[in-house]
Amino acid sequence: MAVPFIDLRRFEDGFLESWSERCRQLTLGTQFVGGPAVEAFEARMAAYCGTAHAVGCANGTDALQLALRASGVGPGDVVLLPDATFWATLEAVVNCGAQPVTVDIDPTDLQMDFELFRKAVETYSPKAAILVHLYGWASHRLADYRSFCRERGLVLVEDGAQVCGSEVDGRSVFADCRLATLSFYPAKVLGANGDAGMVLCQDDALATRLRQLTNHGRSSHYGHTQVGWNSRLGGFEASYLSLGLDHLPERLASRRRAATFYRRRLAELDIRCIAAPQGQLENGYLNVCLHSPEVRGELEAVLRQQQIGFGNVYPCSVSQQPGAQGVLAGKIGGAEAERLAKGVLNLPLFAHIEDHELEEVLSTVATALQGIRQ
Repeated sequence: MAVPFIDLRRFEDGFLESWSERCRQLTLGTQFVGGPAVEAFEARMAAYCGTAHAVGCANGTDALQLALRASGVGPGDVVLLPDATFWATLEAVVNCGAQPVTVDIDPTDLQMDFELFRKAVETYSPKAAILVHLYGWASHRLADYRSFCRERGLVLVEDGAQVCGSEVDGRSVFADCRLATLSFYPAKVLGANGDAGMVLCQDDALATRLRQLTNHGRSSHYGHTQVGWNSRLGGFEASYLSLGLDHLPERLASRRRAATFYRRRLAELDIRCIAAPQGQLENGYLNVCLHSPEVRGELEAVLRQQQIGFGNVYPCSVSQQPGAQGVLAGKIGGAEAERLAKGVLNLPLFAHIEDHELEEVLSTVATALQGIRQ
């Protein structure tokens, strides 16, 4: 039985009917760019994430660049980022004219290594840092990052593209952040019907700058106080996301149940599955298990043959990407990020994945490993 890596067609009862009616209303009201649907969604997300402001934009990559530029990051500034992340994290830095420096990860939670980060701050004197919350949870040193950057006057942007719905000590992972970004790419835990993103912040003046940057630097319709660009969130995307937010609790419950299934059952096969740090509640964005490169390759071949979806998020560290050469201003470590890239394997996990599909994945993995280990 084939099992997809991700299936975006597992809609809740009544979802499509509600969405059809919303489309009709949006079209009749010509709410195509901005408008009440966008404002309502932004207000709901700010409340859900525990921040004062939520500013919608066109995509998650723009959200990162908006956060950096609104904080005054520009040409010549150094920005630290983890060596294990999606390429967009580096792109945002470079597109601001700033200089990226990669920092290796902590193998215990796969997030940027705090002690190496401190070393990078002393070595490179950065203006800002991007802390990526990878795989559905945050660093176990999250509080240390926030307090350290606050004391040093460093801009800390938290890339939350993969942690919507995650919690730390019973509160939203964003509750104590100064500045964070979200991606609503369709495959995310809360996904749009196209591309969309958001910047979360606590400061009123920062929120104003963010809104101006998303809309050509406007202070009035034909008044422009800064050079921005067009990164506006559309009404259809906002309304679709708002409908998704209605169903997010049940989607999160489904994802977390699947993540727990994998973690428990794969342990019986002596497969290392990474879990969220103590005190954190993951959102079930990805199952993350680690193998040697040789075992991963053989396992992938069996999964492919049996039509079981899988992924490698991500198969290359940032500093080793061809496009990073000549762009990086430096790096601290990198061996752990490279080790992760060579061994990471992600199994099917999405909202409303069914029990028999999980059992099929596990059975296939168990049979494959038995053959590999003989």
